[in-house]
Amino acid sequence: MLKYEEIAQKIEQTIVDKKLEQGKKLPVLEHLMTEFQASKSTVMKAVSLLEKKGLIYQVRGSGIFVRKQKREGYIRFTNQGFSGELRRFNITAKVLELDIRKPTEEVAENLNIDLTDDVYYVKRVRYISGQTLCLEESYYNKSIVTYLNHEIVQGSIFDYISEGLGQKIGFSDMYMHINKLKREEAELLELNEGDPKLFVETIFYLNNAQPFDYSKVTYNFEQSQFFFQSTGYSL
Repeated sequence: MLKYEEIAQKIEQTIVDKKLEQGKKLPVLEHLMTEFQASKSTVMKAVSLLEKKGLIYQVRGSGIFVRKQKREGYIRFTNQGFSGELRRFNITAKVLELDIRKPTEEVAENLNIDLTDDVYYVKRVRYISGQTLCLEESYYNKSIVTYLNHEIVQGSIFDYISEGLGQKIGFSDMYMHINKLKREEAELLELNEGDPKLFVETIFYLNNAQPFDYSKVTYNFEQSQFFFQSTGYSL
């Protein structure tokens, strides 16, 4: 973890632990520089990271302030899905399939790879507090995500990619629609065939705009409460 990421994590933890409300002013940059023994540029990068995550906002000439947090029980979606957010919940996973295969045309197009390239295929059910949350099918470009095993995919694959493989995760494209559960989906999510589902397709990119993960996720409608937060507007 880089210095600015460590600082951002500590500030975020302070916000959470002290239950700071919207509008609460945080210490000025100079104070943060002294507290964390860091340069101004490093602290500013930490502040920028927190701002992108929707945890704070800055007012020129006034300071840094806490932003209103999500409602209790809601999961925040970010450009990295919700893997970081899930640390607040009791999350487990059951791995159904893990193998190396050739991509379909759909997968190859979304990952910008050839049909002869290899991908890791991961299929798993994720649980939140013992209840089914979602059914995931993910395809990882093996030239980027060079190794996966059952132990890794039972946890946070994104943590492994960023910390274990040293890759810099950038942004994502997300597509959503509402449909009805098919028989297999219903069985795995412990619901009834024909029940509603939220279906999300996401393409995740490294910070150099290279796609590395194409995921298709079917959510249990009974557990799916999500929170989206913009980080500003540009004209």
